[in-house]
Amino acid sequence: MAGAPGADNGPVTTAEQPPAPRKKTGRRPGGADTRRTVLEAARAEFAARGYEKASMRAIGRAAGVDAALLHHYFGSKDRLFMAALEFPVQPKAAVAQLLEGDRAVVGERVAEFVLTLWEQPGVLDRLMALVRAAATTEQVARLMREFVQEELVARIAAELQVEQPELRAELMFSQIVGLAMARYVIGVEPLASATRAELVPLLAPTFQGYLGGA
Repeated sequence: MAGAPGADNGPVTTAEQPPAPRKKTGRRPGGADTRRTVLEAARAEFAARGYEKASMRAIGRAAGVDAALLHHYFGSKDRLFMAALEFPVQPKAAVAQLLEGDRAVVGERVAEFVLTLWEQPGVLDRLMALVRAAATTEQVARLMREFVQEELVARIAAELQVEQPELRAELMFSQIVGLAMARYVIGVEPLASATRAELVPLLAPTFQGYLGGA
């Protein structure tokens, strides 16, 4: 029975209102954008703290994802490390590009390629993180050796018609890394201030010699 007019029968509503949508909270899900964000956070963490002190938890926090998601996508810290340090060139394609064509000027092509590569944004940060980690962690040093020997040295050596092709390829690699350290990291002058146009003709004969002179 309805109450008398004026009686307090509770609030009057015209219809049941749906609840307001909840604002999404928590960690972001996986995806291409998330992977890119994770790799950027990992590069920053490894560069700042080195391999040993960097943690999956800190990287996940910086990227806004759970550490469990990092393990799901990358498996372990060493695999995340190598993924984060991926250079903007594919070794197979780069070696093929450098060694095809006129071998008489291959040293010049290598010099131009190397100087251009080191000056791309982020490349040196990745190199320094890798060098620091390899110097203190045998696991990372092993990963680096395997990458250099399988993806660079072996591919270059297979194309050389000279004695000791592996040693020549390794010597060239050592000079490329040394060049990066002296020019871009330590800043040795006048090397650090020299232009590419000045350096290419000076470096080309050395690279040409490693690759067989022709």
